[in-house]
Order: sequence, then structure tokens, then C-alpha cells
Amino acid sequence: MKHQQHHELVIIGGGPAGLAAATTAANTGVECLLVDEQATLGGQIYRAVATVPEQRAKLLGPDYQCGRDLLDQFSASGAGYLPSVTLWDLNSQREIGILREGQASLMSADRIIIASGAMERPVPFPGWTLPGVMPAGAGQILLKSSGLVPGDGVVLAGAGPLLLLLAWQYLQAGVTIHAILDVAPAANFWKALPHLPGALLTHHYILKGLRYQIALKRAGVKFYNGVTNLQAIGGESLEAVEFTHRNKKQRIDTPLLLSHFGVIPESHLSRCAGCDHHWDEAQLCWRPVTDDWGNSSVEGIAIVGDGAGIGGAVAAQHAGRVAGFESVRALGRMDTKQRDDAARDDKNWMRDDLRVRPFLEALFRPPAALLNAPKDDTLVCRCEEIDASTIRNAIRAGHEDVNQIKFQTRCGMGPCQGRQCDNAMSQLVAHQLGVDTMVAGGYRIRPPIRPLTIEQLAGLEEGASK
Repeated sequence: MKHQQHHELVIIGGGPAGLAAATTAANTGVECLLVDEQATLGGQIYRAVATVPEQRAKLLGPDYQCGRDLLDQFSASGAGYLPSVTLWDLNSQREIGILREGQASLMSADRIIIASGAMERPVPFPGWTLPGVMPAGAGQILLKSSGLVPGDGVVLAGAGPLLLLLAWQYLQAGVTIHAILDVAPAANFWKALPHLPGALLTHHYILKGLRYQIALKRAGVKFYNGVTNLQAIGGESLEAVEFTHRNKKQRIDTPLLLSHFGVIPESHLSRCAGCDHHWDEAQLCWRPVTDDWGNSSVEGIAIVGDGAGIGGAVAAQHAGRVAGFESVRALGRMDTKQRDDAARDDKNWMRDDLRVRPFLEALFRPPAALLNAPKDDTLVCRCEEIDASTIRNAIRAGHEDVNQIKFQTRCGMGPCQGRQCDNAMSQLVAHQLGVDTMVAGGYRIRPPIRPLTIEQLAGLEEGASK
């Protein structure tokens, strides 16, 4: 099939890494196109930043408002931009399958930068599929894009800096926060302590978190630390949250529970392209193998930002610029020395900004039992309604690879194509077999990685032959 479009450089993702990469490359004269699944630029972290009312922008904080500068720089660069695009394929020949306004098509590129960002870590716990239980990131999206906040109060549960940020933002918006349930084990502090000297070099992150906690405690928000046995209770919808705190069972009535257990790279696209990945034990996720310039194991494909490993928005911007300069070099617009000189500051700033990550990863690490040992009746694959006991039965029957279990049970074959169960399945199988997660493996990702109809595929062939 003929390609309908060919570009020198295609950047996938309109968050901080993608915006910085596209701006950098376009400013040197490289013809590049940024494609994004959202209707507006900014990614998850800067969602709707170009159109958000000033009062809401102020509520979301100064870090969010920094996204406006990135958008202004991108707009001035002359880079191409294609919004509202669903990517359903990417291969090692740098062919990209896209879906826009119901029409499927193919494009290709001399180089590709994947800046698909992160996703919240899906963690199956009892009741997590009940109506009224949502990821904390979804609550933040509603706040950023529409100004919607919980009207009858909320319980926040899990582990990670996002819980504090969202609670602080809700506090500014007048939301009643019934409680914050922290599932991170108390022992995490001692494991994180050796990383504190390095983290103090980026002390503004730590001070910011402390300010959020102080503001929330002064407002009377209840904190429960070291929570275990978290479960959502309800019939047709959420009615309460039950948990154990200091060996005592607790219950909080609430119509809404927002959970968060950290973020992981959105790696389906890079895995579909055949890029090498490894299990990162510190971040507890599959992440692509990249070099210092973001280059993956596949020639001409780079991966940057949180899609290459969680580092945050600031580090993602620097990584995007570094990959942008590398693409300019690879396309023959500058030599190696010029690239090195141009990217030197960003590489140094990115290294400094990432010093806090080992401390945060140790401090907010969710308990192992929550991640790898769900109760038998807990759904692991919500698309196909496969519970943990079904997976364990498949293992007992002799299936010792996640893809064998996927074939046997259909776990991971639903509309989300395994995004909501891949991480949990990898850890459950490894724990059950008593092996390293790399041995248990992860899902093999094949196109279409997003739902595509036969009609749309037929339209692709018809359009390509014209």
C-alpha cells in the first residue's frame, strides 16, 4: 500500500516532551509533524492549558501554567500539527497507522520520536471496577478540562505525589476531602533515606510536597498512613471504603473514591514497533531500552519523556529537546559536535532534575502484596472480566508465560488491548511462579493497538490505491 504522507520527522504526543522535541527540530528547519490523540496540545500534565479560564489556571498552580510557554514556543516554530489522531500501528519500518475522523490511513517518516507519556498504574483491588471508583488522574482531567469537581466529597487512596497535588487542588476548589489513605508501607521511609542527599539537590520538589501536606492538615483533612486491605464496598455503585489502619478495621462512607498507585510509561506503541524493553524494578514497569539521546533499539525511532521512564514534566522537556537535536543530526542538518554543544545544557539540567527520582520511587513504592497478590475473586482484566483465580488456575495447568495465559484466558484481549492488566499480570505471574518478572514476560503487542473496524481497514486500502 502506498503511503498517503511522508515526513522527515514525526513526533507522537503533544505533552512536554513532544512539544519540546518538535519545537527544537522545527527551529532548525527540519520538516516535522506532531500528532496527538487529544483535541488540544499539552498532554496530560498541561491538558487544556491554552483554553483554561484564568481562575482555574491559578487554582491548578504555577507548574501547570508553565505549559503556556511551551505551547507559545511550539506555535512560533512552524512545526506541523495534527490533533485528534488515534494511532493504531507503528512498525520498525517507521510506518504509522492513524485514524482520524473515522478514516484510517498510513504515513511514514525518516525519523520518529515517541513521546506518548505515562499512564496511571492500574492496580486491581477489591471493588476497583465499581461505579464511583476512578483513577485520580481522571479526577484531575475533569478539573483541568471542564472545571468539574466532586460535589459530595471524595476519598483519595493509594501512593504517589499526585494524590497530594490533587488533594491540594481540590482543597483550593472547596471540595470536601473525607480522607487520604496512604498504602505505602512505613518501611519505605528507611529505604528512601539513603537517596535523600541526592534528592536534596532538587529540594524544591520535596518542599512542594511538604507545603501540600501542611495545607491539607491545617484544613483538617485526615491522613491514614500504612493502610492495608483497601477495598471499595457497594452494590450497583460505591457506598464506602474499608481498610485496615494500625491493625484496626475502618470504614468511610463515600460516593467517590479516587485511587492512584503511581504512573508507568505508556509503552504499547514502542512495543508494537519492536523496540527492546526491560523490567525496571525501581519503577515496577516495562520501559524501553534507550541511549543517552533517546534512541531506541530500532533504527530511526527515539523514545523520550515519561514514555521512556518516569521523570516528570521538567525532565521530559529537556529529554524532548535532546532528542530533537539528535534527530536534527541524524537528518544531516548538524554534525555531532554541533549536536553535543546545542544539547549540553539540557542534558545537564535533565540529569540534575532526575536526582529526586530514586528517593520518590522508594518513598512511594506500593506494597508488593497489593501489586502481585490480589485476592482470587479480584478482577485483573476488567475488559474480559478475568479474575485472579482464573489466572492462577492457568498457571497450575502448566502455563508459565503471560502470553500463554493471555491465549488461554483472554486476559488482555479486550478493547484496551491489555493496557489495564499488562502490568498486574506480569507481577502476578512472576510472584506465583517465584521467578523474575523478566522471565514471566509481558504481553506481545500487535496491531491494531487501538480498536479499528473492518470497514476502516477496507477504507485504508481503497484510499491508498488512489
